[in-house]
Amino acid sequence: MPDHIHLLLTPTGITLERSIQFIKGGFSHSLASKLPTWQRGFTDRRIRDRDDFITHRTYIHDNPVRAHLCQQPEDYPHSSAYIHPRP
Repeated sequence: MPDHIHLLLTPTGITLERSIQFIKGGFSHSLASKLPTWQRGFTDRRIRDRDDFITHRTYIHDNPVRAHLCQQPEDYPHSSAYIHPRP
């Protein structure tokens, strides 16, 4: 998405908060911009079971379709749903 991201994370050995710090910090360092890139904080949701995981994954995959960036989730190149064309 051009203005936000959704992630399904399972941090091991560190807290979720620390994981988000690494993601935001690494991206900001790579961007090398002095402008603010991230909003403060984040929203987390605990995934309860397989069905809940599938529900959230489907929501994430459908996000670019709802934003009219593609016709199907598989068409959006910045998504885990993306199907890479064969060379």
